[in-house]
Amino acid sequence: MQQADICLLLEGTYPYVRGGVSSWVHQLITGLPHYTFYLVFVGGTKESYGEQRYTLPDNVLGLETHFIMQHDQLTPPRAREGKAKAFGMWQQVLARFNRVDQALNAEQLQLMLNQLGQRRGLTYEDFLYSEFSWHILVDLYLQQSPDQSFVDFFWTFRNIYTPLFSLVKIARQVPPARILHSISTGYAGFLGALLKQRLQVPYLLSEHGIYTKERKIDLTQASWIQDRHFVLDTSIHKKMEQTRQTWISFFEQLGKTAYQHANHITALYQGNRERQIADGAPAEKTEIIVNGINLSRFAPALQQRPTSPPKVVGLIGRVVPIKDIKTFIRAIRVAVNSDPTLQGWIIGPTDEDPNYVKECELLINSLSLNEQVKFLGMQNVVEILPKLGICMLTSISEAQPLVLLEAMAAGVPCIATDVGSCRDIIEGMQEEDQALGRCGYVIGIADPNQGSQAILQTLGDTQNWHRMSEAGYTRVSRYYQEQIMFTRFNQLYESYI
Repeated sequence: MQQADICLLLEGTYPYVRGGVSSWVHQLITGLPHYTFYLVFVGGTKESYGEQRYTLPDNVLGLETHFIMQHDQLTPPRAREGKAKAFGMWQQVLARFNRVDQALNAEQLQLMLNQLGQRRGLTYEDFLYSEFSWHILVDLYLQQSPDQSFVDFFWTFRNIYTPLFSLVKIARQVPPARILHSISTGYAGFLGALLKQRLQVPYLLSEHGIYTKERKIDLTQASWIQDRHFVLDTSIHKKMEQTRQTWISFFEQLGKTAYQHANHITALYQGNRERQIADGAPAEKTEIIVNGINLSRFAPALQQRPTSPPKVVGLIGRVVPIKDIKTFIRAIRVAVNSDPTLQGWIIGPTDEDPNYVKECELLINSLSLNEQVKFLGMQNVVEILPKLGICMLTSISEAQPLVLLEAMAAGVPCIATDVGSCRDIIEGMQEEDQALGRCGYVIGIADPNQGSQAILQTLGDTQNWHRMSEAGYTRVSRYYQEQIMFTRFNQLYESYI
């Protein structure tokens, strides 16, 4: 097979999940047709993903799909001692994962590549069943979590470190490329560090959201981790349960290792760049490259913009907890009390978290909003935007949402929570940008009352609605055109190739 120019490392996104980062990846590949790409996708389990959601462009030479939480064809358990030398390497790795002030260095990554999952080194079966592995696990338990349930610690240990065996196996097999480019830290970013060590080629890292921060949010909300506290502990600020903290430390180490081994790191806005530096990214490696959109694609939507605002508030995004769809529903409920003609449309895929979708449906029913709030599923965004009076995001975490830029390109005012770069997008990045005026409202996280107030203010003043519409279109056309993004990534690829 022809050697690719860029090997893209993708976790849980393109080409199996629509929207957000996946849209950006497809945009990048199609926008730089003079480069060839090879894609490596990593996900948890096969059951979490369906068919491909995107047709791969002609400049994609190949796609690998790996599910790193699945281990089939294991040999039956049997007594085994394990290899002392291999477990010496393993103790080095574990010590670094339990001490996140330093990343794994090149020597430790090479040891993992040489020994992890190898017959002459530490096999996965030895990790699961050997006497050496048992002693290491017990020692760690006594050092770190003697007050925690040993059963919890045992399964946490296995679940956390199992994916490393898969990542090392993938890293040994990926074909050479001229550049590695990971679109997150996490498992994909750590795979990038392993591949850089093996292939000795430049490694670029781009983050939209801050992966480690998002995993902390996920873990804080995770119902599969049970917090256990003494009955008499009435402190409001209870110490985080050890299982949660162990997972967080693991993801912090994945991120730190990716940052340290990357040659260049990009963020979407200054706040995320500062967070990367705080989390261990060397400042001199970092820069900001904003998202961009194709304005001409949204020209038909802009032309169809009505003269008066439609009484429809649309949330375009995946129906998952991090988007906080429930706050959107509650905001519509409060706004409908003042204007019964309002409607709320939830526009986006509903197959990622069926349980959360069901909870949202129950909330709609309990608030008597069955006539006002609708799930529309996936829609052509160009066709749906002229029907909206407002594009609203109630997310508890975002980076630089493309959907806001798309709404602005169609002349639709926006309401968004004060996360990521949403304030920069709606109010402007610097003085010259801010002089254009706001194109909507920024609201607090999980605040339906503030959200409903912003809805009523936006739709209740047609003249102001038009002002915000014009400000949004001018801002996106001046600062967020995709050609700016393509030019910068083209320069970045060229400099390393």
